[in-house]
Amino acid sequence: MPLYLVEIPLGGRGEAEVVEALDAISKALEGDGEIIEAQIGLEAGRAFLVAEAPEAARLEQAVQRAGLEVTQAKEVLLVGAELEEVKAKAGKANYLVEWNLPAGLTMEQYLERKKEKSANYALVPEVSFERTYVCTDMSKCLCFYDSPGEEWVKKAREAVEAPIDSLTSIKQVGA
Repeated sequence: MPLYLVEIPLGGRGEAEVVEALDAISKALEGDGEIIEAQIGLEAGRAFLVAEAPEAARLEQAVQRAGLEVTQAKEVLLVGAELEEVKAKAGKANYLVEWNLPAGLTMEQYLERKKEKSANYALVPEVSFERTYVCTDMSKCLCFYDSPGEEWVKKAREAVEAPIDSLTSIKQVGA
């Protein structure tokens, strides 16, 4: 089943309201999909939801029925981790980097570059790269890190020669 990234503006909602909405989304998807992880971008004012669903429209409906707005829903490819690993330790990441991918970059080129540069994360042992979700339309990727601070994430991105379009601390919400 495909994975989708849904971005949800928080609009002043607190964590408890988001958790309640996630429960409603889970129930709506029951037997027809599953929430993999949900993170609140503390500075970004958005929630990032990754879920398995038969199609984006099905997931968007579940989110909207839970009283949340969808600003973006895109199919994504998980890179750097296995799905079961993410389910087991989604809360380990505490920073999220968004990178708007350059026009013309193919998935093959992205994956080759990732393979070539990933070893450089060892130059910044304070940071642990956890996973990336790459939008299959090649518009952007979201990279998750476990780090003692924002400055270390920036150093890790420099080490792998990857830009940062947005950086926010995150907190896992829900299951």
